[in-house]
Parts: sequence; C-alpha cells; structure tokens
Amino acid sequence: MQCSQALDEEGYNERVVAEAKVKTDKIDARVLAQLYAAGFLPEVWMPDEATELRRRLVAQRAQIVAHMTRLTNRIHAVLHANLIPRYEGKLFAKTGRVWLDAQPVPADQKLSIRRHLDELDRLAPDLAALDRTLAETALEDDRVRRLMTIGGVNATVAVSVLAAIGDIQRFAAPHKLVAYFGLDPKVRQSGDRPAQHGRIRKQGRAHARAMLVEAAWAAAATPGPLRAFFLRLKDKRGQQVAAVATARKMAVLIWHLLSKQEDYAWARPALVEAKRRQLELKAGQPSRRGGNKPGPARDYSIKAIREKERAWVEQAEKAYARFVSAWSERPKARRTGAATEERR
Repeated sequence: MQCSQALDEEGYNERVVAEAKVKTDKIDARVLAQLYAAGFLPEVWMPDEATELRRRLVAQRAQIVAHMTRLTNRIHAVLHANLIPRYEGKLFAKTGRVWLDAQPVPADQKLSIRRHLDELDRLAPDLAALDRTLAETALEDDRVRRLMTIGGVNATVAVSVLAAIGDIQRFAAPHKLVAYFGLDPKVRQSGDRPAQHGRIRKQGRAHARAMLVEAAWAAAATPGPLRAFFLRLKDKRGQQVAAVATARKMAVLIWHLLSKQEDYAWARPALVEAKRRQLELKAGQPSRRGGNKPGPARDYSIKAIREKERAWVEQAEKAYARFVSAWSERPKARRTGAATEERR
C-alpha cells in the first residue's frame, strides 16, 4: 500500500507539471523547486554500469525473441488458413522443415514461409550470441545461482529479474518489490467502506513480470510447495489467477532470498547443479564428457538421485497442502448503520 501510494503521488506530481495551463520553462522549474522543497519529489535510484549493461542485453534479447515468435506465428497462420493439420514434432527442425516444404500451399504463401524461415535463421546466431554474453555475466553473479534454487526459475528468468531489481536493498519490504513488478492488486476504498481489491496494476517492469509468470507456470508443473499453492488457488479462482498469484509469491520469495542471502529451503541440489552446468555450456565452457572426474551436475542424470529429490519435495508439497486444508475464507462483513436502514 505504501509503495502504491508513493507511485500515485509521483504520478500526481508529473501531472502538476505536464497539465499546467500556463507552461513555460521558468514556471516548470519554479514548480519543481517548490515540490522539491516540500519533499514531494521522490528520490530515483540510478543503476550502476553493470546493471545498465544487463538491462540492455535483456531488452535486446526480448526484442529478438518477440520478433522470432511473430515469425513462427505467421507460419502457423499460413498452415491454419490452408487447413493443414498440426505437425507432430519440432516444426522448425530439419525434419519439420522438409515436411513444411512439401505441404500444398499456394506459391506466394510458400515463398512467404521461406522468407520467414530465412529470417529465423538470420536471428538465431544473434540470439545465441546474446545468450552467451548473458551466461558469462551470470556465472560471475552468485545471486543467479541463488535464484535458480527456486523450482521453475532458470538462468534466463533469474538474469531478467536481477536486471530489473538491481540492488535489493532499495526495497525495504517484499510488498515493495511486488509493487515494482506490478503484481499488486488495485485497491479502491471510499470512506469507512470495505476496500475493494481488483486485478493487478500491471505497472512497472513488464518484462520481469512476464518472466515471473512464465516461471510460475513451470513451478506449477514440478513438485514442491509452490505447486501446492498453485493447485489450491486453481481450484478456487482458475489457473490464470493461480499463475499470477504464484508469480507474486515468487517475487516475495526472491526478496527474502536476496535480502537474507539464503538459498531456497526446498531446493533440489542435483537439479540446481544441472541448471548451472547448462549455463556454463551456454557461456562456451568445454564439455566434460569422457573425463575421469564427473562434475556435480552428473547426479541429475542418475535416476535414483533424481527420484529421491522429487520424493523429498513432494513431501513438502503434501505438508503444505495439509497445513492449509483447514483454512477457510473470512466471511464478508455485513454493512450496518445508515446503509442498512436505507435498504429496509
């Protein structure tokens, strides 16, 4: 609430200057000086050079991924328009492209598909180069490994979220980080009436918010307390609301992990090492296959260890489900006084 109120005050201060009837540089400067003297201008945190670099790289990667997604959607749209059944497999792999070239579509649309494929091939090296640069910077940051201990959070999500956060110390409480991502609900209240909570505000770091929602969907598919939280809300409010609520829960969890410099309590060690090894390979480090001394990521490929870790976090999931099973929603407060008398 305090963070939302600060954002509202900041928006009001901007409107004071932008919507003035008489607007000159001198008048604007005078108004800004008065607001600053009265303490109505909030301080703005300026990111350091490393954070700025990471934000630029994340933004460039997001633009390339969005463009590649548009190209793939256009190809799917051509197939759908010609009533061609969906290909079972990887459409843009070698076998999928052979199948795609053999489909009976008009000549002009077939040329359009080839142009889209050529554009995808052109963008693929650029995306790989950005991923390698981001992986190199991520290996030097212990916070990335700490966030990857959360189920559903991979290196891409961790780097994107850290690029948006910068310094976690500038967020005094978890709800401030939630509001920064725009995952807090809208609140409307008048007088002494109960507050009405609406949908999330969707103000703030949109890309980081999308990454957290994507991680929430991944966490919902893996065993652990986060999946139990998702399933509990899914039965009451639907899966879309549950995914956003899980993303909010993950934002709170991220604040605690970064502020207290602790790993996630229900982390799966072998899975975390496998994530880190994938990050090392993406950064260009050599493969260790055939070596005499296997690395810690090898444990994840051993079925017994992998199943043991899954059983452990499944126990945590069941414990959470039992803990919240007795919870019940608070009944809505009945209105009393003049409002009730008018109804009668």
